[in-house]
Amino acid sequence: MRSWELHGAIAAALISALLFGVSTPVAKTLVAQVPPLALAGLLYMGAGIGLLTLRTLWRYFGATATPRESALGRADWGWMAGAILAGGVIAPVLLMVGLTRLSASTAALLLNLEGVFTALIAWSVFHENVDRRVAFGFFLIAAAGVILSWQGAPAGAVPIGALAVLAACLGWALDNNFTQRVSGSDPLQVAGIKGLVAGCISLGLALLNGWQPAGVSVSLGALVVGFLGYGLSLSLFVWALRHLGTARTGAYFSVAPFFGAAAALVMFAEHPGAAFWLAAAMMAIGVMLHVMERHAHSHRHERLVHSHRHRHDVHHQHTHGQDWDGVEPHSHVHEHAALVHSHPHYPDLHHRHRH
Repeated sequence: MRSWELHGAIAAALISALLFGVSTPVAKTLVAQVPPLALAGLLYMGAGIGLLTLRTLWRYFGATATPRESALGRADWGWMAGAILAGGVIAPVLLMVGLTRLSASTAALLLNLEGVFTALIAWSVFHENVDRRVAFGFFLIAAAGVILSWQGAPAGAVPIGALAVLAACLGWALDNNFTQRVSGSDPLQVAGIKGLVAGCISLGLALLNGWQPAGVSVSLGALVVGFLGYGLSLSLFVWALRHLGTARTGAYFSVAPFFGAAAALVMFAEHPGAAFWLAAAMMAIGVMLHVMERHAHSHRHERLVHSHRHRHDVHHQHTHGQDWDGVEPHSHVHEHAALVHSHPHYPDLHHRHRH
């Protein structure tokens, strides 16, 4: 991976966290007028409609200037279905169940476990590499998120509610890991489909529960917030997954609570306390530990056939037919021959080997 690709992926993950984090206090201004389940549906719907519209316009008007990304292939739809089911259907419903039985402070603390579950699944099930520096940096970021979410001693916790929120975190962690398996495909398509399906399901459930659609201005506001804070954020998250792997992207995304807290301080003219600055320092150290990571060893690439946007680097030594115009980067189905070599790398599309 070129250094600019690595830095671009890190920037994408952090911008994704920024967009999502800032959307949280903005969404809080809408929740008084729209029930949580319906608001979630509008946010997801805004993401889906906005991204798929943007993708359509880009493919027709921007294709000549920028090579297209690979569309989802037949083998990708199983992973997509799992991601949508776990993260777009089951997890939001479980969260709503948990919120009816838990205090807000308890739910906020438990939701920080999504990043922990994401990393544990990536490390233990999908065999992404981890060393002590990366693990320590990740848990610094996760602990800082807990500090930012702390609103006093948790009270009123009911076991069923706590288990429901924990299960929701597990659902989103599975969603993140499943999505990494399709991260070579067009991020706008991946995030757009996820948003549209999840939005339809959440709005359908809200209507079945007796929700009456909100006014036009409130609905449009929620759709715009969803497009930016959920849609563009998720697209950047998918692109980062392609280059960094699930655990590292999840770690960078875990700084979202800091951006949300900072935005809330500005929006509501609050003054940051000691907890805010402590969490900021912990997150900064955690991010720096990840950025400074250098992982290199002799490793084997098994034969692989897939499609994604690429250049002819050391991992893409294949021939083209006479119809190739020589433009790079480009996207097509290509084969990777078995290869053994050593170089610095991350758990991206081509480095999912065991350690």
